[in-house]
Amino acid sequence: MSEFNFWAMLSQENQVKQIPLDMLVPYQNHQFTLYDGERRDDMVESIKQNGVITPIMCRPFGDKYEILIGHNRWNCSKIAGLEYIPAIIKENLTNEEAEIYVTESNLIQRGFNDLKISEQAKVIAIRYSEMFSQGKRNDIINELRVLSGEKDTSAPQGQKSNSREQLGEEYGLSRNTVARLIRISKLVKPLQDLVDKKAVSIRAAVEISYLDEGVQETLYKLNTFNPAPDTCEIIYKISEAQAKQLRAALEGAEPNHPNTRQIIVNILKGKEKKKSSEKSIKINTDTFERYFTQKSAEEISDIIETALQMYFRQQNESED
Repeated sequence: MSEFNFWAMLSQENQVKQIPLDMLVPYQNHQFTLYDGERRDDMVESIKQNGVITPIMCRPFGDKYEILIGHNRWNCSKIAGLEYIPAIIKENLTNEEAEIYVTESNLIQRGFNDLKISEQAKVIAIRYSEMFSQGKRNDIINELRVLSGEKDTSAPQGQKSNSREQLGEEYGLSRNTVARLIRISKLVKPLQDLVDKKAVSIRAAVEISYLDEGVQETLYKLNTFNPAPDTCEIIYKISEAQAKQLRAALEGAEPNHPNTRQIIVNILKGKEKKKSSEKSIKINTDTFERYFTQKSAEEISDIIETALQMYFRQQNESED
């Protein structure tokens, strides 16, 4: 899109209107966490004193409007007792374009590293998908920057970056981490929440992600209890080995079937044992203290895997 057309689009489409709060609904697949605690209270107080300075963005949704950008402003405005909120209405957006608005606005506001694991997984999965258009993304980033008051409206240009290597470079992640985040995005939402709370490890979650969504739901229900409406506690900590057992034992299983439920319970209780095919290695004390003292077991495994990949790649290149 040329600069002339871009600015013309802004002047013609981005008109601010006052919309009743009860005419707005959250984005249908919104997976980004709303502010809570002091951060939410500060926004509520600011809105009470100054109103909503920056308009939200929404699109027509039946007889209402679906929020694309500004879920926190909308939520805090309700708490503050407002009846209307300034909004920009985007007409005729494709679902892809709407998804880009939601994703990129959260990245601009908070940054990738400040997102929860499930939120990072969503971003990576969207960028990795074939339906994601780099050109549309650039145009939308331009628009968001202008609306936020940035002077530089040039969005990063380049080829469509939906390979694991390209995404890893863009977000400072290893290829393996990108692959794991893509798998995390395939978990049902309740299990993603447990990953965010570190109640389920990333490696265990990756194995579980291969299960049918109905089986994932059954696993979640059997392994959690709710002492209060907004809290959830797990009954058994799921190890990576148990997750692998679950994946192997429940492939093609029928969700909520008595046999499925029994297998899950037996594995979680440790009643179904399986010899591990993994082999262990020993690292001498000097090497461990030099490189791994402050690292977790998962980080150590990643480092060794990356180092081995580089070693064998160099070996192959030297042979050529």
